[in-house]
Amino acid sequence: MRGGDGFRLAWGALREHRLRTALSMLGVAIGITAVILLTSIGEGARQFVLSEFTQFGTNMFQITPGRAETLGIAGANAGTTQKLTLRDAEALERVPGVDIVLPTLLGMGRVEGNGLGRSVYVIGVNEHAPDLWKFGMRLGRFLGPGDQRHGANEVVLGAKLATELFGTRPAVGEWVRIAGARMRVVGVTAPKGRVLSFDMDDLAYVPVGTAMRLFDKDGLGEIDVTFRSEREADEVVARVRAVLVERHGREDFTILTQAQMLEVLGNVLDVVTLAIAGLGAVSLVVGAVGILTTMWIAVGERTREIGLLAALGARRSEIRRLFLLEAAGISGAGGVAGLAVGLGLGFGLRALVPGLPLETPPSFVVLAIVVSVTTGLVAGIAPAQRAARLDPVEALRAE
Repeated sequence: MRGGDGFRLAWGALREHRLRTALSMLGVAIGITAVILLTSIGEGARQFVLSEFTQFGTNMFQITPGRAETLGIAGANAGTTQKLTLRDAEALERVPGVDIVLPTLLGMGRVEGNGLGRSVYVIGVNEHAPDLWKFGMRLGRFLGPGDQRHGANEVVLGAKLATELFGTRPAVGEWVRIAGARMRVVGVTAPKGRVLSFDMDDLAYVPVGTAMRLFDKDGLGEIDVTFRSEREADEVVARVRAVLVERHGREDFTILTQAQMLEVLGNVLDVVTLAIAGLGAVSLVVGAVGILTTMWIAVGERTREIGLLAALGARRSEIRRLFLLEAAGISGAGGVAGLAVGLGLGFGLRALVPGLPLETPPSFVVLAIVVSVTTGLVAGIAPAQRAARLDPVEALRAE
């Protein structure tokens, strides 16, 4: 039997039972739609989160008080640890290879100005915050490089906060109260938007020493450090660790590099993506069962046809390939239909929810087709074997 004959026979058999073929295709189509849509959402979420983490560069690490051990979180044994101080930050500025040292302290305080007010996040930083966090100024200037331990009574408002308090009026030069302390506005940041769901435009930036006074703290929340060359990352981290151990007497802090954060995040997102793909794969299993049932019934209905093919000289392997071809045709067509529906739904979701992270790499498209055809081949093995094993004489006697 020539290859073209096999294709014509398979196509004729599928066309003769259009409804049954369409229902079998539907199971695979639903499975592929689910897989392509869910994995696209998972991949989109992965790329979104990774881009959020890497927008500040990869040559950065964070130091937090408390060592991440036993409970797996920094600060779990904070009651017995020494706090990170401004003097620690000043000592790190002298470490070879270190570029920027940014001590930070975050708190919640009420900001009042122009007869209006509400509670926002107030973050204590130094003059390096715009360089490390990659934001610019819309009006005025950022905090000066003065003595960060004492701090000045000055504040930089986020773009959204400045607009809410002063409307279209220039906020620079105005006076506001933050947690009861009177401060002069020296600048307004350019719009930055959200970073990991944290609104950078709704912050009040004050000198870190001022924040420590406002919130009655004698320690920092964390210290962010950048280094000049990624090739020296391990050496810089080792030097920073040695300096802090010498100052504290032991390692009662946690250093988390950007590479470590991305590795952990990547592992988590891999598990999430795999779980999402697994949910879609359940639908593919249902589709495979449908193809198996359809092809098994088809073998029983076409017993005389199989006997005739054998009598005309068709080998068992050719009969087996014929039924596998039909199964692959059903699942392949279902896969293409499911892929089209999945991509269409993806475009629709992007239009309805512009902020939804959804990404469909070309490899996903190819993999979806391969998986759908493979599903059909696997499901068609048993019926194809049954057809190939029929005795030609007994098959021709069948009613």
